[in-house]
Amino acid sequence: MKKIIILGCENSHAKNFLSAIKEDKKYDDLEVVGVFSEDKPAMQALSDEFGVPALSSYKGGVGKVDGVIVTARHGDNHYKYVKPYLEYGIPAFIDKPITVSETDALSLMRECKKYGVKVTGGSSCVHQPEVINLKKQADENFEGETLGGVVRAPINLHNEYGGFYFYAQHLVEIVMTIFGRYPLRVKAISNGKTITVVFYYEKYCVTGLFTDGCYLYSAERFTEKGNYGGAFTLDGDIHKIEFGNFYSLLNGGEQEKSYDDFIAPVFVLNAIDRSIKSGKTETVNYEKV
Repeated sequence: MKKIIILGCENSHAKNFLSAIKEDKKYDDLEVVGVFSEDKPAMQALSDEFGVPALSSYKGGVGKVDGVIVTARHGDNHYKYVKPYLEYGIPAFIDKPITVSETDALSLMRECKKYGVKVTGGSSCVHQPEVINLKKQADENFEGETLGGVVRAPINLHNEYGGFYFYAQHLVEIVMTIFGRYPLRVKAISNGKTITVVFYYEKYCVTGLFTDGCYLYSAERFTEKGNYGGAFTLDGDIHKIEFGNFYSLLNGGEQEKSYDDFIAPVFVLNAIDRSIKSGKTETVNYEKV
């Protein structure tokens, strides 16, 4: 029996993961030994519904578990929550945003590398079938080389969970998955209800449109022969897929992204934030783990 813990269970991911464990016999070898959240009512509600212990501290499972899931709504809590578990070398799921701080992102991955921690997580949108299909088309130059593209996704700008950073990784990871993991520069324009971002790659640009409170998604890739993609509705199975990836790591599976690739969205998010504030085009300042 493998023991895991869920930290920051105010996020809907926690309930989705607990439901998957309860309903899918594939996970009969898993035991959730505790949930923790600074949102006590949310933590107690999950404890009552699924019969798992509500913990008094995020350190409650240190040295006692085989894997850790961090789904706190505020990205500033992600490194803090997972840090005490890293020296044990156990697999970790870390939700979006991986962190808010670039410094935290580097420290987190350097410690993962030091202790051999396998990580997964980020935006669940990368598992969306339409996103996967467009990535495949781009990788294979389907109907010609990529000339550019457009991605639309929601954002939540007015919250207590990091403001812009709380929801923004969804759009950023869709762009990075389809068009390339490392855009060079970004230019962002905000009008209060939307944020338009130009992602500059070496050979083309991609436009991103964040829409505040409007939960619609679309992604298109442009070539000389046409436009491919369009609007889509999030598939309910994407959360099952990301939990399945974590379960694979628990059973010795390989990490899908390199440490550098895993935290790359944090640097893009920070560059967009700088651009919103400066009104200028900002270079994405990637640092290597």
